[in-house]
Amino acid sequence: MQCRSGCGACCISPSITSPIPGMPNGKLAGERCINLSEENLCTIFGRADRPDVCSAFSADFDVCGNSREEAIHLLNWLEGATAKAI
Repeated sequence: MQCRSGCGACCISPSITSPIPGMPNGKLAGERCINLSEENLCTIFGRADRPDVCSAFSADFDVCGNSREEAIHLLNWLEGATAKAI
């Protein structure tokens, strides 16, 4: 599956615990990555300082669904299902 240009769901829904340029402590689930443009494009895509977790993510129907809205729903569900119990 090809990534949908302008989706950005993977830059919003999941938490990221590794440092991100401009976000040294990572980001919380549901928090918009500072490197996501107004057009929902990653401004650090292809750069060496892009986090490994971001580079390793591949668009797949199971997590991206048929639309941006479905991707956000699926990624939010996965985040909740894999969150550590407090």
